[in-house]
Amino acid sequence: MRIAIFRPAKGPIERFFHILSFLSLGFLTACANVIPPCTAKTSPPSSEFRNTKWELVRWNLAPNSKGEVRARQIPQGDNSNPIQIIFDANGERISGSTGCNRFTARITEDARGFTLDQIASTKMACAPQRMELENDFLYELNDYRSIVRNGDQLLMIGADREVLSFMQKNNSSK
Repeated sequence: MRIAIFRPAKGPIERFFHILSFLSLGFLTACANVIPPCTAKTSPPSSEFRNTKWELVRWNLAPNSKGEVRARQIPQGDNSNPIQIIFDANGERISGSTGCNRFTARITEDARGFTLDQIASTKMACAPQRMELENDFLYELNDYRSIVRNGDQLLMIGADREVLSFMQKNNSSK
């Protein structure tokens, strides 16, 4: 019976291959630490969202010049109404709340996933800070570039590299 003993690499080529092996192992295992995880679905069909409700829990701003990602404050809204998206049972529309106003949009599906258009909202008066957040949120809904789903987490990634992170909630509005 032979026992393998690790011996240090003698030459520069052997050392290079040892380092390359360790780096490859690191890249393979690093995938599990990425958010969203590697198993998350990018651009899932809208049928996966039918009759579901999602609440905005985090809003990451685009990285600054140093590459740092900053989070935007998300107040609960007037009367403690969170920002929410509700997908209808037919997979044709979404509706929801911006925390102050209600909105609705049509879902259009193609081979690359689904997009939202014909976005409309009520126009109740809100605090100026809330109106700014609402306008930015509706802009992101209109201009996102990809959607990623990982179980009960939904990420909407905007063209401006801002990321809206939603968590699935019980849909008791049936």
